[in-house]
Amino acid sequence: MKFTKMHGAGNDYLYVDCFSQPVPNNAAELARSVSHRHFGVGGDGIIFICPSEIADVRMQMHNADGSQAEMCGNGIRCLAKYAFDHGLAKQREMRVETGAGVLSLSLNLDQNGLVNEITVKMGKPILDAPLVPTTILEQGSVVNHSVEFGNHIFDITCVSMGNPHCIIFVPEATDDLVLRVGPIIETDPRFPKRTNVEFVELISRTEVRQRTWERGSGETWACGTGASAVCVAGVLTGRTERRITNHLLGGDLVLDWNSDTDEVMMTGGAVEVFRGEWPV
Repeated sequence: MKFTKMHGAGNDYLYVDCFSQPVPNNAAELARSVSHRHFGVGGDGIIFICPSEIADVRMQMHNADGSQAEMCGNGIRCLAKYAFDHGLAKQREMRVETGAGVLSLSLNLDQNGLVNEITVKMGKPILDAPLVPTTILEQGSVVNHSVEFGNHIFDITCVSMGNPHCIIFVPEATDDLVLRVGPIIETDPRFPKRTNVEFVELISRTEVRQRTWERGSGETWACGTGASAVCVAGVLTGRTERRITNHLLGGDLVLDWNSDTDEVMMTGGAVEVFRGEWPV
């Protein structure tokens, strides 16, 4: 299997061009093998770039633990760069089919005609608790809601950007919170599909710092859907403006929750690291 290693703000995946080769039958097992940081290539998962009947390309994504995810904001930017740079799609306005629906992307090119920055229409946030999904409330939105997890009580906000997120604003996003408490929240039974967990430090009304415990992958250096959810949570809790810069471990993303369309716009880069082959 030929693959390309790419990352968006340090959120790294292996990309497989399935226009020229089929999706392997053992996709989940393959994701676990290649994603291992010591025994594999290393990555947060694997993304298959497939033909689509309703968009320019289709995104099939598996986390590092093999589970299939609906969408990844950093992953879709890298997918768009690969699709354009390698001629799978020819328009700078691209549509990508995902498990969270069809998303629209705008591509910026460098002096060599290659994609260097992408703006993604991440869609409208889903706030109704049963649709996130979470059972913390039977109905309505979970916004700044006090919830106990183990020995900790947090004010949490729950947002879906096509996948579930639990956002917690903290004075400091420590290793103890991210690495020990993060997995407890991810697998809490009140999140029936598990959840991504964002620990967020507020710098100003237009600037935050985020660390993410990602569902199925552990801590990742960036999470685009998470950064989008943080933008929404910041507005809902009165902490931030609608346009923010989010500093993640692997780089910065710019988010804008449009008050007219209700859509979140995310802008960031994408980088091709290397190419290789993996036996299947």
